[in-house]
Amino acid sequence: MNKTTKLASAGLGLALLTAYAPAAQAATTPTVVTTTTGAVRGTSGPQARTFQGIPYATATRFAAPTPITPWQGTRDATKPGNVCAQPAGYPIGKPSPHEDCLNLNVTTPTPTQPGKRDKLPVIVWIHGGSLMYGMGDLYRAERLAAGGAVVVSMNYRLGVTSFLTHPSLPDSGSLALDDQRAALRWVRGNIAAFGGDPGNVTIMGQSGGGFAVCGHLASPASAGLFQRAIIQSAPCGDASRTKAAALAESTDVIKKTGCADASDVASCLRDLPISKLLDAYGTNREPRPYSGSPSLPLPVEQSLRTGRFNRVPVLVGVNHDEENGMILGLELATGKPMPAEDYRPAIKQAYGRNAAAVLRRYPPGSSAGRTLAAVKTDSTWSTPTLDTARALSRWTTTRMFEFAEQQTPWYAGYPKPSFPAAAQHMAELPYLFDLSLFEKLSPQQSAFADRLIATWTRFARTGDPNGGVGEQAWPRLRDDRGQAGWYVQSLSGGAWQRADFVKDHQYRFWTTVMN
Repeated sequence: MNKTTKLASAGLGLALLTAYAPAAQAATTPTVVTTTTGAVRGTSGPQARTFQGIPYATATRFAAPTPITPWQGTRDATKPGNVCAQPAGYPIGKPSPHEDCLNLNVTTPTPTQPGKRDKLPVIVWIHGGSLMYGMGDLYRAERLAAGGAVVVSMNYRLGVTSFLTHPSLPDSGSLALDDQRAALRWVRGNIAAFGGDPGNVTIMGQSGGGFAVCGHLASPASAGLFQRAIIQSAPCGDASRTKAAALAESTDVIKKTGCADASDVASCLRDLPISKLLDAYGTNREPRPYSGSPSLPLPVEQSLRTGRFNRVPVLVGVNHDEENGMILGLELATGKPMPAEDYRPAIKQAYGRNAAAVLRRYPPGSSAGRTLAAVKTDSTWSTPTLDTARALSRWTTTRMFEFAEQQTPWYAGYPKPSFPAAAQHMAELPYLFDLSLFEKLSPQQSAFADRLIATWTRFARTGDPNGGVGEQAWPRLRDDRGQAGWYVQSLSGGAWQRADFVKDHQYRFWTTVMN
């Protein structure tokens, strides 16, 4: 598969795609930290110390994660650990056969005052990838950590190894959340040794990782493991599915493996080569944890709507042009912009009986592809994200943002698109992390990145993103005050101010059409 095809696939599938050691530790060796299961040696640079590939739990196929065996001596933590099993194809992932993959990475600011003991807020990053692809080490966190936080990223089970569901597999079906909980427990028991505050943990995720954050908000099993949450590009209404839906999907997959008629289905599935499981599951899925279990008793949407969730301060947001990536991915695959004559059929296919109303509201204009992207952004991302923020705000402190920067980095090494990618899906990530997938930031973009990182770390520290020099106040979203209380902060390289979100994304239209 060539580079252009890979990026197009990513667009289709993914919408485009402290600081100090303990007192017993010698100050002259800040790259060695002792955890509860053994010592680890990382690397130290001008901005940050990094420890990679630290095991946090053990994975056995289709079983809940279990504690790891302590090791003797000092473990090398200078390179990434195994990437969890996943198929090939997407730039944000890496094909892998590994099931022994439950490891995490810790990035801390480089110590400058060996005697200082203040603990830093902890940000636990849950990577995206439709819960099918990805790895934590892709997201280099030196800049984010240098902003004043200890940052943890992790690998967790994905796709078939997490979500395959069958009566003979009682643990399986939502193992991604179980793995992430195990990582959060590791953080609670170990992060103080890296300079982090185990009592001030923010879980943060984008896209598939954001849906996982929604799941932890709704999960009684995750209570107490975090004190704040950041959700990026993940409307929580789509964060879970029914067990019946999970079983129906899995029945089809199990038939493809040849295990459906086995006398012991569980043993058959456990004995299969991982390649056969990955092939049977395929690549065009976006799985979700199922509700109705002890760890997720209610659908996530119902949990948030009724207030039966872990009530912590939440920062939730969406990108202004989410679906641009999908349309531009198609453009790269075909080598030409979307033809004008394809617009109406695409709307009819997507919106059925509501297509006529959508076509009246969104005429194709000069670029059919750009208009289709706007339609799908408004209906699939913007409207349900405001619904999520409104539901949360009735029960807990909630602030909503829209990442609206238009001069964003494009994908490194790919042809320029026919219209600007702008604030497409994933566009905010190179401002928070160092990602080789994107072009390098310009000086102006770097200045905006500094502002964004400062805001995110303030929220992690206090639960309130306000306080930036010269920044306009960012009030809570208050659904009890009607539309006047639906405050959405527009974040860009210019002045930060209230977005005209309801009008810009035709919120009233979509809440009527989709109900």
